[in-house]
Amino acid sequence: MSSKTLISVVGPTAIGKTRLAIILAKHFKTEIVSADSRQFFKEMHIGTAVPSAEELKAVPHHFIQHKSIFEPYSVGDFEKEAIAQIEKLFQNNDYVVMVGGSGLYVDAVVNGLDEFPQIDSKLRDSLNQKLEKEGLECLQEELLVLDPKYYHLVDIHNPHRVIRALEVCLTAKKPYSSFLNQKRKKRNFNSFYVGIQADREVIYERINQRVDIMIEAGLLDEAKKLYPHKNLNALQTVGYKELLEYFDKNFTLDFAISEIKKNTRRFAKRQLTWLRKNKNILWVDFNTEPKVILEKITNQLKTNPHA
Repeated sequence: MSSKTLISVVGPTAIGKTRLAIILAKHFKTEIVSADSRQFFKEMHIGTAVPSAEELKAVPHHFIQHKSIFEPYSVGDFEKEAIAQIEKLFQNNDYVVMVGGSGLYVDAVVNGLDEFPQIDSKLRDSLNQKLEKEGLECLQEELLVLDPKYYHLVDIHNPHRVIRALEVCLTAKKPYSSFLNQKRKKRNFNSFYVGIQADREVIYERINQRVDIMIEAGLLDEAKKLYPHKNLNALQTVGYKELLEYFDKNFTLDFAISEIKKNTRRFAKRQLTWLRKNKNILWVDFNTEPKVILEKITNQLKTNPHA
């Protein structure tokens, strides 16, 4: 059995994952791999809550703003690159810390990606045309009928994710969710999860505060610079898509900000739904002292190093 361990820090958005990841990386004298798909893109800084300059300086981070929104980058691409980077880090470290709120990306590294059927490009084109002509709501309703289970897991406001699920459902003639959690790939390292939790009211309040801070930090200007590229997949995400609606004069600014808060709260709820499927997570309260968290982690690693 491998003596190398990947420690994944997970939890809902705005809960303090970056802070804990840095504490763990310092303790284990290692580096951090980011699995936050929103933070991959260099043009999107404020709205994705990229770690601060001080945080990035405290511990080396990988996969932070390493791509452009104009470059196609899939979860499969990330899986390959992240595994290569992790194996490289394990040459000099017994531990590597991974952090991120994108459950699919974390799971891709730990377990490998599920195998899906080959999709006909004509089907994908027809779904994209349907999106253009009839809107996202029509596709959401179709997904609810074909795969209600995945409908309640996926970010249904992300057209790329909805179309991906629909094309699999329509091609395979069975639900997208039936392809998830297939046989795990064998990795050359052990995996350990630590999750940060809090009462729903606390999570929602932290989200609301973070959005206000983002607006004060200049999110509106950042989104305005990206407006000419509003149709790119990378921008179909919370914090940007609502402001793009404002620039299109479909929303008032106050309503757009309230929508960012509401959609981020919904996103956090879906993150927790995804994470609760994983019975191997060591959950800690968001305001637990770092020293106590480290004790819990080290004790569990001693008693169950191959979690």
